[in-house]
Amino acid sequence: MSEPLRIANCSGFYGDRLAAAREMVCGGPIDFLTGDYLAELTMMILWKSQQKNESLGYAVTFLKQMEDILGEALERGVKIVTNAGGLNPAGLTEQLRALCDRLGLEAKILHIEGDDLMPQLPALAEAGHKLENLDTGQPLAELGAKPLTANAYLGAWGIVEALNQGANIVVCPRVTDASVVVGPAAWHFGWQRDDWDKLAGAVAAAHVIECGTQCTGGNYAFFQEVPGLEHPGFPIAEMDADGSSVITKHEGTGGLVSVGTVTAQLLYEIDKPRYANPDVVARFDTVRLAQEGPDRVRISDVRGEPAPPTTKVCLNYLGGYRNQMTFVLTGLDIEEKAALVERTLRHEIDVSKYDFFDVDLARTDKPNAATNQEASALLKVTVKSGDAKLAGRAFSSKVVEMVLANYPGFFCTTVPTDASPFGVYWPTLVPSEIPPHAVVLEDGTRIAVPPTAAAGQGKPIEAPSIELPPAPSGSTRAVPLGAVFGARSGDKGGNANVGLWARDVQAYAWLKENLTPDRFRQLVPEAAKLEVRRFEFPNLLALNFVVVGLLGEGVASSVRFDPQAKSLGEYVRSRVVEMPEVLLAAD
Repeated sequence: MSEPLRIANCSGFYGDRLAAAREMVCGGPIDFLTGDYLAELTMMILWKSQQKNESLGYAVTFLKQMEDILGEALERGVKIVTNAGGLNPAGLTEQLRALCDRLGLEAKILHIEGDDLMPQLPALAEAGHKLENLDTGQPLAELGAKPLTANAYLGAWGIVEALNQGANIVVCPRVTDASVVVGPAAWHFGWQRDDWDKLAGAVAAAHVIECGTQCTGGNYAFFQEVPGLEHPGFPIAEMDADGSSVITKHEGTGGLVSVGTVTAQLLYEIDKPRYANPDVVARFDTVRLAQEGPDRVRISDVRGEPAPPTTKVCLNYLGGYRNQMTFVLTGLDIEEKAALVERTLRHEIDVSKYDFFDVDLARTDKPNAATNQEASALLKVTVKSGDAKLAGRAFSSKVVEMVLANYPGFFCTTVPTDASPFGVYWPTLVPSEIPPHAVVLEDGTRIAVPPTAAAGQGKPIEAPSIELPPAPSGSTRAVPLGAVFGARSGDKGGNANVGLWARDVQAYAWLKENLTPDRFRQLVPEAAKLEVRRFEFPNLLALNFVVVGLLGEGVASSVRFDPQAKSLGEYVRSRVVEMPEVLLAAD
């Protein structure tokens, strides 16, 4: 048990690099291969696929990866844990067993069930569970729409049980992203359910590697420092028995593992420092990072608090149908041309019949531009309705009729189309004992997996403090915030997060004192009327800002230019502030 457990990742989302599984199995020694294929939006995508073919509902790309690499993985003794089962883990398991038969391979493939709460929703309502939206507080009964999916985020102990049963491959449904790493580590080292610090350390390591190459230099603010970014290697967490880990990658692969790249990923799509999983609450404000060597970053001292009494549930419902047309406005009189488009549409269409009618002008044009394209602005018009026909050709055909009868230089970037259905994300909580978490054996036998008892919460953990110098002052210069600070942003339902970090304590002291929620709203005018929450992560020299409601009802229904807020951090870094000269000199 003295040797570290090498847990590799080969997928950060549904659609990630197909070759990654082969690269990780054949690129060097690993003990486990894991992959994360699910997100809130992905559950809707899988639901749509299942409506076309009820045998689907899982990540078909994982099946392709296994066809390519399963034989070598088994030969090398590599076990595989994935959440690619999505809405149909039994279906994916059946396909994997058939694949083994075709390839002449022997593997024990078990799957996890219990996340699907759709059959229980009526009983939960009768029992008085309001299933209130975590963002708005609205009870589900007031929604007025029928959920399409309802999946609880399961924990790691089902994976542990499947491995105890001798599984070579564990197919999971909607477990938490961290569970595919926590499960193998807890099984290998024999951790107990109340080994809070060890479990929390595994959660931190899992959060770093779950998004694949985002921790090896992908999407990194200081990307110019990353060698081989054209094809970065996927990450590995070398887990130790005490819950600490080293984040690394296969030798000779592209990318970079540094304190900076790991910090960026730790800040990705989080909220408060207490990072709740079904099995433990990991205190991200206790994480310590250290560069142990080239492409080796140690994560240590992570503290954990007892498991919460509830678990998160992701519901999705059909929000209606939407359509969008983008007009190109070129040259002079851009504002007047945009106004003419809107007046025309309001004249030809009764916009009051739509649930949503939005006109958004992006002034991408430049005066006296060197090219035709640089002289053009984009006008995006979006409609939503519960009536597919109203949002479909009834809208887009009216745009076509304008082609020869509107502003000079008229053309659109999109052809007229029918409306597309869109889902809406509804996050809620249920007591941890509600999901019927179970391991399903090859003969169909189900082994129930009880939740971790939430009793005995213990003393709250005090976050470690660091000694900061006074915030630097003196002469300043107007520069982009990103001249000194890095950022990483993302989505959590209708909210967006932006994590900003410094490279030294002097810069962090300035950031902590100067970047208040009010100042953040000034830098991001979109957030001016929204709630902005600020959380401090002094061990990481970082602040995390959560903008409540920036993405509306969530990614699938958002009409924002960047509906997943992936570029929001880079936008914040581009904003010009008065920066002390001493920080610029140090940088």
